[in-house]
Amino acid sequence: MIDWKFALSTATKLSKPGPVVSEAEVAEAVAELREGAARSEAPVREFSDLHATSATAPVLVIDRPRWIEANLDTFRLVMDPVAAKLAESNKMPTGMARTVGEKISGAELGALMSFMSSKVLGQFDPFWSGPDGEAGRLLLVAPNIVQAERQLDVDPHDFRLWVCLHEETHRVQFTAVDWMRGHLRSLLDEFVDATDLDASALSSLVTEGLGEAIRIVRGDSEASLAELFQNDKQREIVDRMTGIMSLLEGHADVVMDGVGPEVIPTVADIRRKFTQRRKSAGGLDLVLRRLLGLDAKMRQYRDGAVFVREVNEVVGLSGFNAVWAEPANLPTATEILDPASWVSRVHG
Repeated sequence: MIDWKFALSTATKLSKPGPVVSEAEVAEAVAELREGAARSEAPVREFSDLHATSATAPVLVIDRPRWIEANLDTFRLVMDPVAAKLAESNKMPTGMARTVGEKISGAELGALMSFMSSKVLGQFDPFWSGPDGEAGRLLLVAPNIVQAERQLDVDPHDFRLWVCLHEETHRVQFTAVDWMRGHLRSLLDEFVDATDLDASALSSLVTEGLGEAIRIVRGDSEASLAELFQNDKQREIVDRMTGIMSLLEGHADVVMDGVGPEVIPTVADIRRKFTQRRKSAGGLDLVLRRLLGLDAKMRQYRDGAVFVREVNEVVGLSGFNAVWAEPANLPTATEILDPASWVSRVHG
């Protein structure tokens, strides 16, 4: 389905260089981000009352090419079962058609990765497995963090720690809630199993998707490209995953804002400027954000944070932390927008 080497080479060629920094500045940023991640762990665990019972996932400070490699590895992990399903159905193209198709898909994925590689500040990769049994890894993209702090004109030392607080919360979530990683993997497996390989169904999805894509570009639709090619069963699975991701991102924002004032003197200025940055995309960047679903990602931060705060106000931290007890307690996408319904369901 995808020529992974071609995707990597395309992304590497198309990716923009990071900000101009000296060797000394690189060394300082890398050391400070590593220290920031280590400093963040204790206050994050104390504020959230989440404590790991297994080995801690590693923290990696990386550049844009390494981020591309890491995410292509994750994409391949997700897509290989789809390719296997196609092969079993005997509907996989052969010969020249397959080769050309794989190159085209590789080029498209590479272009997507090149665009995203300059946007992401940090990311927790829950599906990576280490040679010594590590589960998941935290990635901090140093050039993007440096570029963002310069564009925002904020204190670089405070900004780096602020980013670390958010991303460290994700590491804490996955190391303390040991079933979360497997649960997300099972949802991805369900999504693959629900893939409709019928040619007429795929043709219908493409036909309907073209018109919707135009509406997305015009700003008349809040869908993303991914949503256009999902069947009803897959949309139901994505709805469950949206609830989970909104919870994780919103919780990280709440923890970051809760811990921040105690350790970051300029946190209010950073939050104000960063929030404005999230809202200020325009032109081609805005169109790409709509198509790729990044606007929806921003809503996950906002809606998830509202959910976390409102539930804490009603049932307190221990009541909120019931969300981590078992998969059945995770909020749906609907409950994220109606916290009272989650409280009623879980706490009666």
